[in-house]
Amino acid sequence: MKKLLKKDKKNRKTTKNLEKKHFILKNIIKNHCYSKFFCWKSFLVLSNLSKKSYKNKLINWCLFTGNKKRTNKFYNYSRFVFLKLIKIGLINNIKKLVW
Repeated sequence: MKKLLKKDKKNRKTTKNLEKKHFILKNIIKNHCYSKFFCWKSFLVLSNLSKKSYKNKLINWCLFTGNKKRTNKFYNYSRFVFLKLIKIGLINNIKKLVW
C-alpha cells in the first residue's frame, strides 16, 4: 500500500507540473502579441506533451486505509476514517449532527 501511495504522489506531482506547462503554452498560443514563429514553436511543444498524466487518470486514495472507494472530496480520507477523526476532534469545525 505504501508503494501505491508513493506512486500516486508522484503521479499527482507530474500532473500538476504538466497542467502548469499546458496552461502557459495554451495562453502563448492564444496571445497575438507574440510572433508567429514563437506561437508555432509553443504549439509543437504542446502537442508533444505527455498524454498519460492528466487529471482524469488520477485515483483518490485514503491516506490511512488505502481504500479507493468512498473517499471524501475535500479530504483524502475514506468515510470511516473521516468519521473517526471527527469523533476524536482532529478535524476542526465539524461536529456530528444530532437531531
